[in-house]
Amino acid sequence: MPTDRMRVIYVSTLEHGGPVSHMHALAERVSALGVDVRIVGPHDVGVRSKWDVRGALGLWPLLAGADVVHTHDRRAGLFARVLAKARGAKVVHTYHGLPEEIAVELGRDDGYRDPSVSPLRRTWLRGGYLRIEAALALLGAVVVPSEAMASYLAACGVPRSRLRVIPSGVDVVRAAPSPTLHDPPVVAVMANLERWKGVDVLLDACGTHLHAGRTHLHAGGMHVDVYGDGRERDALEAQAARLGSAGVDVTFHGHVPGARERVAATADVVVVPSRAENLPMAALEAMAAALPVVGTRVGGMPELVEDGVTGIVVPPDDPGAMAAAIDKVLSDDTLRVAMGTAGAARVAARFSAGGVARQLVDLYEELCGTAR
Repeated sequence: MPTDRMRVIYVSTLEHGGPVSHMHALAERVSALGVDVRIVGPHDVGVRSKWDVRGALGLWPLLAGADVVHTHDRRAGLFARVLAKARGAKVVHTYHGLPEEIAVELGRDDGYRDPSVSPLRRTWLRGGYLRIEAALALLGAVVVPSEAMASYLAACGVPRSRLRVIPSGVDVVRAAPSPTLHDPPVVAVMANLERWKGVDVLLDACGTHLHAGRTHLHAGGMHVDVYGDGRERDALEAQAARLGSAGVDVTFHGHVPGARERVAATADVVVVPSRAENLPMAALEAMAAALPVVGTRVGGMPELVEDGVTGIVVPPDDPGAMAAAIDKVLSDDTLRVAMGTAGAARVAARFSAGGVARQLVDLYEELCGTAR
């Protein structure tokens, strides 16, 4: 089967977020390599939940003629992999993340368990959900963006032979950041506003710890741009409203088109304050815009952000350490520019969209028996 005739269908039941952005960018790059790519999204078929078998059956006619079906979220992976196998297509599934209740365990060696998660729920996720995922992995290949994710899944029973570590990819926007700070300095965060994204920790760091120790910032204080939406928005807005006396102004933008471009143009540092992550697109996109990253030591973050070189990695749930890291970046223009420049170079060398697309096409060809 010639590569230029290979038909690949990407399936996602999500409407927005990092996985969706990654999927659309990937489809464009894979298509440019001579593959016929089509996207099946939530507007093509409605799968409302993991129990929605009727909605899932609507996928059946949409998968006709595919050589490879590549799923990009848990619901799509649950239903479309089985249907694709029945159609005779090769199957690829990408893990963009895990349920947040166990995602906090990813990439950590301290035995941490989220105290808000009941033992029964954790037992189901590890002994039930991940067992099901291990069985589904036998249908094809499983792509994970980080070694941390691969190690975790393998430890939970997913066959290591089925796992392929292929990172997310982006295009470099610029090679170096602005040599001077904005006035006032701007901190940006791009995240779904859910507890596990840790935006509350960032606000605490900026409003309390950072304000108490900073001496270099403009008298106008600091501005924080929050891009994203979610269940925690009301609580975070209430928290932010209390920060005015600390000289911190916070704007909640919600989900807006072109957030990445806006951050590149207006931010001085991007913070990824998550309690759980895989390989965060927010950090990757910040580095592609030559912006230093302050991120937490969870999941694949240390694989992406080189501590002290492209940004600073701090412990999760530690507003004091986060404040110190932000202060260090914003107080030293030479360091900030060097980190931003190194981040863009790292993306170009290891996480370019074209390079990632080539790795995936190689995988598709291998599965279809057409590898060169």
